Amino acid sequence: MSTPSTAKQGPLAGVRVVELAGIGPGPHAALLLADLGADVVRVQRPNQFPGFMERPQWRGRTIVEANLKDPADIEKVLGLVEKADVLIEGFRPGVTERMGLGPETALERNPRLVYGRMTGWGQDGPMADRAGHDINYISLTGVLNAIGRKGERPVPPLNMVGDFGGGSMFLVFGILAALVERQNSGKGQVIDSAMIDGALALSHMIWGMKGMGLWSDERGTNLLDTGMAFYDTYETSDGKYMAVGCIEPQFYAEMLKGLEIDSEGLPFQLDPNGQDQLRKLFTEKFKTRTRDEWWAIFENTDACTTPVLTFTEAEQNPHIVARSGLIEIDGVVQHAPAPRFSRTPGGIPTPPPNAGTPIESVWAD
Repeated sequence: MSTPSTAKQGPLAGVRVVELAGIGPGPHAALLLADLGADVVRVQRPNQFPGFMERPQWRGRTIVEANLKDPADIEKVLGLVEKADVLIEGFRPGVTERMGLGPETALERNPRLVYGRMTGWGQDGPMADRAGHDINYISLTGVLNAIGRKGERPVPPLNMVGDFGGGSMFLVFGILAALVERQNSGKGQVIDSAMIDGALALSHMIWGMKGMGLWSDERGTNLLDTGMAFYDTYETSDGKYMAVGCIEPQFYAEMLKGLEIDSEGLPFQLDPNGQDQLRKLFTEKFKTRTRDEWWAIFENTDACTTPVLTFTEAEQNPHIVARSGLIEIDGVVQHAPAPRFSRTPGGIPTPPPNAGTPIESVWAD
């Protein structure tokens, strides 16, 4: 594992970000910006150190403590806002306005500010003020209904699609776009980043297939939802699993070759009526060897057939290790900064601090 360094470098070096502490996608967006070199100052309530589950998300930050119900502390935060390029907040609509840190106030103090708002439902609409979590946001988009096997319940895809795919990634996307636009206009703006909107955008290909009559609302009957035998997982003789994703005919042929299956007499790869026969055949074949034995067969092929690893096993995967995709910071294994840049590479993030920095000393220049 790599060790942390204090160097602040990357394509966003020089960009100043104020993060109003929250949970989930807001801190993740701030982390991603910090990973790319932004100078991120996290403003959180007093007595939150040393942190617990959320602590790894504090990497690469300066942390200051402020009571956002105290007008004096609000004024100190506004002093940071005056010097910032970006502000990130993840409260329900109207909360920062009541604090005295809303976009109107912030942009009056700093007209060049990019004000990023992260919510589940968005800043308006009949559900804007309602509570929710990832599973709720994706349930209304059709995405949750599409994930799972035929005849079984929908399966939550952890919190990857709503919180992070549809949430923090789109907030970062919006922030970077607004910073680019500011180069022309000289003006900041407010970004309404809603997880429900992002989840809809992530599912663009499914909407396209549905519009062309190539996707059914019946779960587990389609190309990418285990409806096809060549896009599924299979148990091996040791109770582990292999992932099969050989969509293209040439890759499918490679998979059949590795399984030592003669294609003569088999149903056509895409024939919906032949999938049960193919799945039964593949299930029986994969049960004849261990997962690692199958990986030894498929590793150097284009069969798109790979082992299903645990998080712990992923730490030792040769490809991930070769690319230093995981690093250890503050005793916690976590992802390395991504993506990677040829001319302005990011540094290894600094560990989360163990104490706050006096707010008056931040950006004192």
